[in-house]
Amino acid sequence: MAANTRTRANQQQLLPNEKDRHPLMSDSDINTIMLNGAKISLSKLKRARSFDARLYYYAEISVYLEVSLSRGAGIADGTRKQLEKIHTEATHYHMDANKLLNILEE
Repeated sequence: MAANTRTRANQQQLLPNEKDRHPLMSDSDINTIMLNGAKISLSKLKRARSFDARLYYYAEISVYLEVSLSRGAGIADGTRKQLEKIHTEATHYHMDANKLLNILEE
């Protein structure tokens, strides 16, 4: 058994560390992902040509903001504030586009 244990120990030393194989995301990574996702959704919302498409992208932005409010998610206060600004901009853009659409339909 001792020989078998030594072999296992040697194999474990040769295997890459778990972090090397599957790097874990840090808090800053999740903040970057959240912000970039919200910015992409905002740009798609601005290009959307229908109410349903705008509503879809607006909902995506709302989800990013909602997740940022979760405790323990590793979202920084600065990220949360930027997501709130993006959400506010999306809200105004979506509402203005709806007003314009209603005017054109009349």
